[in-house]
Amino acid sequence: MTPGAFFRRAVSNALALSGLYLAVGVVVELLRTHAPSPGALRVSYALDALPARVLDRLGLLVPIREAYTDGRLSESAVRLCFGVTAVGFIFALALLLAAITVLVRHWVTRRAGAARA
Repeated sequence: MTPGAFFRRAVSNALALSGLYLAVGVVVELLRTHAPSPGALRVSYALDALPARVLDRLGLLVPIREAYTDGRLSESAVRLCFGVTAVGFIFALALLLAAITVLVRHWVTRRAGAARA
């Protein structure tokens, strides 16, 4: 498989994973708002943990929290920020892993070729 084909497959996998995460988030949010239960709330907190950590590492969580508590951001805007952050992180992580895989594969192939020579 060529590196280009590998990256195309990696991008499609990243899009699929991001879409799945987003779909689960939408379902959990609908359950949390329309049929609240302790389980739906726990899953919602678990899904929010990833983007919250990413935003915290980027130094953006505190300004978002302050804007939300001051009333400058609505709950849906905060959810949108968290969703975009999670999808972006999953996508970037998938591409990073694909790049590492291509580099390791290239390195192994070169070593095997050098060993035969």
